[in-house]
Amino acid sequence: MLVLLLLAGAFQTEDQPLAPGGLEGRPSLDRVSPLQARIDAAPPGATLEVEAGTYEGDLFIDRRLRLVGRGRPTLVGSGEGSVVRVRAPDVTIEGFDVDGRGGGDLGRDSSGVHVAAARVTVRDCRIRQSLFGVYLRDARDAVVEKCFIRGIPGRAPGEKGSGIHVWATEGFRFTENEVVDARDGFYIQSSSKGRIVGNVARDLRYGLHYMYADDNVFEDNLFENNAAGAVVMYSHGIEFRRNRFLRNRGFASVGLLLQSCDDVVAEDNLIADNARGVFLEGSHRNLFLRNVIAQSDTAIVLYASSAGIRFEGNSFLGNLTPLTLVGKRPDATFVGNYWSEHDAPDLDGDGLSDVPYRLTSVFDHFRSNLTAADLFSQGFAADALGVAERAFPVLQPVAVVDAAPLSRPPSLSNVPAPRPRGNGVSAGGVAGSSLLLAIGALSLLRARRR
Repeated sequence: MLVLLLLAGAFQTEDQPLAPGGLEGRPSLDRVSPLQARIDAAPPGATLEVEAGTYEGDLFIDRRLRLVGRGRPTLVGSGEGSVVRVRAPDVTIEGFDVDGRGGGDLGRDSSGVHVAAARVTVRDCRIRQSLFGVYLRDARDAVVEKCFIRGIPGRAPGEKGSGIHVWATEGFRFTENEVVDARDGFYIQSSSKGRIVGNVARDLRYGLHYMYADDNVFEDNLFENNAAGAVVMYSHGIEFRRNRFLRNRGFASVGLLLQSCDDVVAEDNLIADNARGVFLEGSHRNLFLRNVIAQSDTAIVLYASSAGIRFEGNSFLGNLTPLTLVGKRPDATFVGNYWSEHDAPDLDGDGLSDVPYRLTSVFDHFRSNLTAADLFSQGFAADALGVAERAFPVLQPVAVVDAAPLSRPPSLSNVPAPRPRGNGVSAGGVAGSSLLLAIGALSLLRARRR
């Protein structure tokens, strides 16, 4: 867990040592950008247009203005701190390439663009080789949109920062950004009332790392090929809609993890090809509606410390096991979901299987404690153990059932496809198409059996 220093320091020049928790001040003369003189001479509210070219050194913005690049000028930092430091409200930075030279200090939050003021917009910027891409610190109503952020390739996660890092910021908005090769895609702490829409976070440690942040909305984002798609902790009132959590695999990997999170709504999401689809611990009153949870080793990991959990109208397709239950007497309701492995008939044609679906078994208990058990999950060993537990009820674990499982896959038109439609062909696109075909084939196969 990343620990943030909460003490705020005074503005300083770069020549002075930076106190713990302090903000970077003006760069020293030997590290300043040639654009600094234009910024210092601009009246408040001015628009400064910067022509194409390369500008070496760091920038300090202490007045309201718009800094607009024409022809994608490149801002190359000194390598000693943040390339652009925004310390005044109502600033817009648009149309630049920003290069941090791989330098700076994590303890000083060195970033491509570091913001500590309200109502700042960072738009259409490409940021690379910076410890943090965009860092928002107490930056109310900040907007980051249409930016591409690539961290520092080859470094371990602990040696680089997040693509977009947010602390103590209310009312932020992130739209259509892409983050790759950083530590975490989005790190959000103590920041509420934000909207995160249409972003991509891939090839990272965590696509989303999130704690102590309430009432935020995530829509139409892609969290792909990370150690974990989204790790959300100690928060409430979060909404997830039409997101994709795909191919997040590795030791203890998960698509969507909720730790001590209350009143969360997750609807119309695609959670597919993860080591664990959904992980719930110490969380309460969470609602999962109309999601597709597919092709994962375990669809759901549920701790008995969670309560008031409800899964309704979801489609579970091709998972090795539907549920790993940790503890006893879970307070969770499963009703009206589709389970691809459930073969009970629907003789009265009401769309519901005539037999409730039991999610837990003795074999699933063994699987949760013995990784090698997965090798036998589709074979005779699992079937034999199932017969044994029915013959000798003393073996039965706490039963978790879907009392009214769907007999056919539901039509979930709002759930996004693994990849958006497009004309290009890529390895990721082929993998996404393969995943979509596999999910469709599973649904058709089960429907034909009925």
